[in-house]
Amino acid sequence: MRITRIEIEGRQGRYATISSRRGSPDIEVVILTPRCPNGTTLEVTAGSDADGENARRRFARNLHRILEGCEGTHGDVEEYRREIERFAD
Repeated sequence: MRITRIEIEGRQGRYATISSRRGSPDIEVVILTPRCPNGTTLEVTAGSDADGENARRRFARNLHRILEGCEGTHGDVEEYRREIERFAD
């Protein structure tokens, strides 16, 4: 089994779709917010090295801030990171 897409809902009107294609070096995240209703596409590396893990942790912190509208605690950010990690190599 392979998960190919996850949708996350943050505060009202804020959504993200996390996806990855087989063989792609990146994880794609489409973010929809009231300020950007057509979506913004961001990418983060799917690589399994320490740099990739750190990049996904920073990405999760930023994604939490965008979707929830505030800085997250360690636990809050880790929930987002775990979902992103599903798509890592």
